[in-house]
Amino acid sequence: MANFDLFFQRLEERSRWTNEYLLQEKYLNRFAPLDIREAVTSYIKYGGKRLRPAILLFSCGAVGCDELRALPAAAAVEVFHTWTLVHDDIIDRDGTRRGQDTVHEQFRKLSLQRSKHPLSPSNAEHYGISVAILAGDVQHGWGISMMTELATERGVSPDLVIRLINILDTFVLNTLVEGELLDVQYSHLPVYEVSEEQVLDMLWRKTGALYQFCAEAGAMIGLNRFEPEHPYVQSLGRFCSLCGIAFQLQDDVLGIVGDEKVLGKPVGSDLREGKHTTIVSYAYSQANPAEKQWMERVLGKSDATYDEIRKVTEFFIHCGALDYTIQKAKKYIQEAVPLLNQLPETEYRQLMEAWAEFLIHRTF
Repeated sequence: MANFDLFFQRLEERSRWTNEYLLQEKYLNRFAPLDIREAVTSYIKYGGKRLRPAILLFSCGAVGCDELRALPAAAAVEVFHTWTLVHDDIIDRDGTRRGQDTVHEQFRKLSLQRSKHPLSPSNAEHYGISVAILAGDVQHGWGISMMTELATERGVSPDLVIRLINILDTFVLNTLVEGELLDVQYSHLPVYEVSEEQVLDMLWRKTGALYQFCAEAGAMIGLNRFEPEHPYVQSLGRFCSLCGIAFQLQDDVLGIVGDEKVLGKPVGSDLREGKHTTIVSYAYSQANPAEKQWMERVLGKSDATYDEIRKVTEFFIHCGALDYTIQKAKKYIQEAVPLLNQLPETEYRQLMEAWAEFLIHRTF
């Protein structure tokens, strides 16, 4: 059994390091006007698990290097991840993130409530979306520029830094965007037109690719050379790629049966948006013709009632779709963990194993 107490302690430490790095005055003073400054930093101030920075730092430590060498990169991937959340919330029309207003919702409300020159409802909605788009653009640039501090402040090889930036802002960026657009496109297709294999590939693009980058970047920063074929880099990258899919599968489960207060986002919103998941695919394969027609009517229905969502959820449980997805996530973890045998037996390896086990038992 993994040592979760140690894992959460180390995770909290790295979350604190990342936050302190991101909230330095030298950064905050860059952002203007005030609405942009508040929008750029809001999700960072909301907190979060900070799993991606932690994985990058753990990977650096796993190859025998001081983690602090990689701290600018850890902070950079957190900001990079954050801008994708800001834009994702617009696309998904979500009103909450981590239990707080999303950026576009926050500034929609503020523009309605101004004592001077409040906006009309339609203009307020447009203003909120505009601020969120621009904030995400700034965060993207901030994350990339922060990567350069590996060379200027931490002594990392400039050649390695340039190569990592190139991978992050070409392969990773394009993969994330492709996954996000596929997610949107699939939501407008009938359930029977999207296979489980397509869903899993989309999930990897949305989640696994960035986790893989974090592991590989952290390891190469620790080695201080660009060596993607190094056994440590390969094993860590593949491990985190598989864990990233498991993370998203568990996320889909929590989106159906999680605690809304713990998750910080509405449970059932994925069903109203018509999101294609392995849960939906499996449930549809088990449904009789009448149940299939009923699922097709409810999934993607933006104004689906609480009772309709509850009925769908009960069907997912009854037909075994939730358990199917949970077991699939566990299989990815079972495939991933042995890859860590390539690494030296250190606390970092234990932390990676604990992270993998946490992914399939987490409730938030």
